[in-house]
Amino acid sequence: MASLFLLTPHRTISPLSFSPLPKSLRLLPPRCQLQARSRVDAQLSTSTSEFERGVEFTTGDLFYRRESASARDLAVLLSSIAQHRLGRGLRVLDAMCGCGVRSVRYLSQGGAEFVWANDAFEGCRPRILANLSSVTPRFSRDARRWVITHFHAKRLFSECYLQKEFFDLVDIDSFGGDSSFLRSALSVVKIGGLLYLTSTDGRSSGGHRPSRSLASYGAYVRPMPFSNEVGLRMLIGGAMREASALGYHISPVFSYYSYHGPIFRVMLKLGKGKDDDISQYGFIGHCNKCGHSQTFSWDELGQISCPCGNAKVVVSGPLWTGPLHSAEYVGEMLELAREWGWAYSNDKIDDLDKVLNVMIDECDPQLPPGYIKVDEIAKRAKLNSPPISTLIHALKMEGYAASRSHVEPNAIKTNCPMASCIDFAMKIRT
Repeated sequence: MASLFLLTPHRTISPLSFSPLPKSLRLLPPRCQLQARSRVDAQLSTSTSEFERGVEFTTGDLFYRRESASARDLAVLLSSIAQHRLGRGLRVLDAMCGCGVRSVRYLSQGGAEFVWANDAFEGCRPRILANLSSVTPRFSRDARRWVITHFHAKRLFSECYLQKEFFDLVDIDSFGGDSSFLRSALSVVKIGGLLYLTSTDGRSSGGHRPSRSLASYGAYVRPMPFSNEVGLRMLIGGAMREASALGYHISPVFSYYSYHGPIFRVMLKLGKGKDDDISQYGFIGHCNKCGHSQTFSWDELGQISCPCGNAKVVVSGPLWTGPLHSAEYVGEMLELAREWGWAYSNDKIDDLDKVLNVMIDECDPQLPPGYIKVDEIAKRAKLNSPPISTLIHALKMEGYAASRSHVEPNAIKTNCPMASCIDFAMKIRT
């Protein structure tokens, strides 16, 4: 099998690999190629510039979602932190790069010394080439800074593995819920490296396609009132299963839900050796009768019931049931965001500041999976919704763990049973 674009200066690279023309146009006669190249240049020159955290790039008619800027912010912050910890620049693989905005930001802000930008659609090439070239030359001090390819992600990962090309960060900004590339993606992440996964399969996380979630992530998911958090836990659990099959283990650095889409994103750190502790990989149950939720281990599968006496508990799993974030990393990300002026700048609290602060609160190990919508508490208590901050304060005063949820603004995460939450809400209102 012919190798892909080999990256070290000592290896041979096909000159056609870096032509700004798609393969289909390279087959044309030279005169037609010049005409096609002129059309590409004209399109690029008329493109409207976009700006993201001070970085300029163009998108043309390629898909670009401004609302996903926060997800890119989080990835760039962590990339910079990882670069400082390693003491060297990162090797980054952007497997589904689109117009290349992530690759551009990894190079200019994330401390990447090399970025491999790949997208299966060859029509992206002129745009990616223009954006990357505007940031840094292809070569710097005889070292390659970036490369562009057009392969389906699964083939790309397989070939990288065969060529022993490994990366400190692999970013997969995929659409839908296809997880077939998970194992091959994990195989090209360096030990201690990072894998940034995306899923937009809201129907599976909502429990509307349990057979699909079982096939994709090994989890039979049923409808639950905190389905958007289940989507994150489903994604982490699926990656955990694939990593274990390869003899590795993973741990979440941060998890991020975006309402537009919906979009589920998780940043995972890869560790060497299997983790035989499955205490954080189990099942989540919810009682529709009283509203109580709880986790169940594998040993408890035959004993599932609700404290209210209801034996008809809705159960989903297996899923990741541990913390969604690393307090250490998220704390460093918040400090860096403030240092760069991305959060809490000019006495104004930025959305990124809010998200990171809530993520830190969510790191409390006493907090169970899921969240409780305040409107649900009010409905069961037959009163108006209490202020979230007041309810959280009341729960903490009684010794319970409680925080807001970054997934659902009008909800709380707490280890307090639903029945007690209702009592607290009634006391607040009276």
